[in-house]
Amino acid sequence: MSQKQQDLLETGRLEYLQALVTEFQVTESPDAKEQVLANLANFAYDPKNYEYLRQLQVLDLFLDMLTEDNETLVEFAIGGLCNLCLDKINKDYILEADGVAPVINCLSSSNEETVMSAVTTLMYLTTPQSRQQTTALPVVECMLRFSLSANRRLSNLARVFLEDYCSPDQVEEARNLSKHTAVGIPLPKD
Repeated sequence: MSQKQQDLLETGRLEYLQALVTEFQVTESPDAKEQVLANLANFAYDPKNYEYLRQLQVLDLFLDMLTEDNETLVEFAIGGLCNLCLDKINKDYILEADGVAPVINCLSSSNEETVMSAVTTLMYLTTPQSRQQTTALPVVECMLRFSLSANRRLSNLARVFLEDYCSPDQVEEARNLSKHTAVGIPLPKD
């Protein structure tokens, strides 16, 4: 492929993503919003799209959608963030935008895919600087409860989180606290 063809393809990609963002912003239809957000989340899989998605402020769009009442929008938004946060620039942006707290809030969703994406996103967002927030005591308590879930995917993912991202002291402290309180994030429905 010639450079001119490649440039044309890249311009087309940006224009298409811009059209999706515009459609999301102007449509009144909840179904259309869900479909467009699902498409944007799918485009977030491809590192070739990262720069365009940053340019179009799709990371902010995903972060904003985490607080929506529509569970489907939340599911697609956290899925999109999960896809994007492996990239260092995107990860730093999400962390600087105080994105950890809304991701943690997704742990209480009744939607299994939302919870799975939230746990995975917390793993990807964990850095030496963010570890205190991503592995805060309520998160560790939640992961302990998830590790006991009948849902194998969730219990396995929670165990990986506890083993790979938390210190033994954090896990022990959460275990001890859990014995004495009934407070916690509810498990998603199986």
